[in-house]
Amino acid sequence: MGWPIAEVARMSGVTARTLRHYDEIGLLPPARIGANGHRYYEERQLLRLQQILVLRALGVGLPEIGRILAEQVDEVEALHGHHRRLLAERDRLDALAGTVSRTIAELEQSRKDGSTMTSINRPENLFEGVRPSQYEATLKDFPEHAEAVARRVAAMTPQEVEAGQRERTAQMIRLAELMAAGHPAGAEPVQAEIDAQYRALIQLRAGAMSAEEYRALGRSCVDNDAWHAAYESIAPGLAAYQRDATEVYAATRLS
Repeated sequence: MGWPIAEVARMSGVTARTLRHYDEIGLLPPARIGANGHRYYEERQLLRLQQILVLRALGVGLPEIGRILAEQVDEVEALHGHHRRLLAERDRLDALAGTVSRTIAELEQSRKDGSTMTSINRPENLFEGVRPSQYEATLKDFPEHAEAVARRVAAMTPQEVEAGQRERTAQMIRLAELMAAGHPAGAEPVQAEIDAQYRALIQLRAGAMSAEEYRALGRSCVDNDAWHAAYESIAPGLAAYQRDATEVYAATRLS
């Protein structure tokens, strides 16, 4: 008995290739492998897959997921823990959605009457619900960059770190405004914004990035779950827009 890999892929929305990868790294071995070489999964494996997907949705990397699952003993208690994390993430996203909604409303109003945004008078309102650590995990995909950034951040005060995170979020919001205005990824205003992002990165890193490394960083806006979620929480489609704009910049200014 059990479900074949194709059926598990259909039910979970995870590709068969990903399920095979989870097996290869020891994260989710199947219950058995049939005489035909096909993988079959039973209820225990489906519950484990659910936990993997929940942790991935929370931005946890595969090595850390493996450690968490290896250390847990009671499945019900583990699910209680995952549930608490999901509720906390829901509350954070609700706060972030409210922040973006207020910003949109205030931008529209300020453009109508020429007034100053209320949230700019209290700039912390722009960043309510934004969690700095959601960006840090993505740097693990780029060890050299992560090491350089970690050294720089370690030398910064908490106030400097917070200011840097606020500016990063402000960059995302400015890019979202350009996207909403209909500018293509290669348009001059967009590329000027990407240039500012690049210069901020190399200042933080204290060294230039190659065109290919910057392309890879741009692709992570879509491929990395945590980073993709951060961009999409600002505006749907922003992750792909950032990726495409980064690709144009790398091809025209760094190659």
